[in-house]
Amino acid sequence: MADNIKLGADAFKHVQVNTAEQEKIAAPSLTFTQDAIRRLKQNKAALISFWVLVVIAVVAIVTIWFSPADPNAQHLAYQHLPPKWGGLDIPFVNGVRKGVDLYATNHVPKGTYFLLGTDYLGRDMLSRILVGTRVSLFIAFLATFFDLTIGVFYGIISGWKGGLTDTIMQRVIEIISSVPNLVVVILMLLVFKPGLTSIILAIAMTGWVTMARLVRAQTLQLKDQEFILAARTLGESGSKIAFKHLIPNLSSTIIIQTMFTIPTAIFFEAFLSYIGIGLPAPTASLGTLLSDGQKVLQIYPSELVFPAIIIVVLMLAFNLLADGLRDAFDPRSNNR
Repeated sequence: MADNIKLGADAFKHVQVNTAEQEKIAAPSLTFTQDAIRRLKQNKAALISFWVLVVIAVVAIVTIWFSPADPNAQHLAYQHLPPKWGGLDIPFVNGVRKGVDLYATNHVPKGTYFLLGTDYLGRDMLSRILVGTRVSLFIAFLATFFDLTIGVFYGIISGWKGGLTDTIMQRVIEIISSVPNLVVVILMLLVFKPGLTSIILAIAMTGWVTMARLVRAQTLQLKDQEFILAARTLGESGSKIAFKHLIPNLSSTIIIQTMFTIPTAIFFEAFLSYIGIGLPAPTASLGTLLSDGQKVLQIYPSELVFPAIIIVVLMLAFNLLADGLRDAFDPRSNNR
């Protein structure tokens, strides 16, 4: 029966096709970097972490010139004062401990407040935490610098040259990796005094190894690609190919690894200061503040809690931002 059904001409409707509308691209044309930024903005945790780090960095830098107090000034009459925020009568920030107003007991002048309390020498905890944060960010900057200079170029040279050069350079990395960072720091202490110099040299000697390995692996993959072979055929020098072709294509790996290196360097400095071979007194560091606070934790918990909060926030923010950057720069990510 279906074969006997005939359709008339009025059963068909002519469809007008707009060629210009058909060829119109619905989505905007984005470069790789613009698309990565779009992905990053969709990651709320990474975006919040970025702004948290910006605020912490700005506050830490500005307080170089506008510090709440001298971080090394000692007031023995003001030992172990609890936090006090102006005239607020709120538990934990009203200057009262176990029902006693310690500010009145220690005859602290009216209008003098310590927002995060004082330590065992009567030094302002807020000022010392800001100094410690500044030291941590400085260590993070140095770790980034060594990653972007030694690590990137070492990895590119090793992967690009290949052969005997690559073999020798990789054996050097294996030797460096076999020596623990703590041993390197202790060796530096035999030559230099305990302090920032020893930590910087330890990071300079060992901190770039992971970056070099990742960059080498990516360079080995890229150097056989068609656009690299075309550049070599046209007679471009190795250095020009590295800066014009390799580094732009390695940018995602470099950025992601750098963001994972930063919290590792911060924790490394804090650990060294905590065990007593980092920054010497009276210089403040998050590690030294944690070490001092741990000794009086049961009696004056605020002296440990506040520096611990700062280092936890720094570590979490950098790690969440690194995760967000990894997803943003990975074209295979489902984070659309």
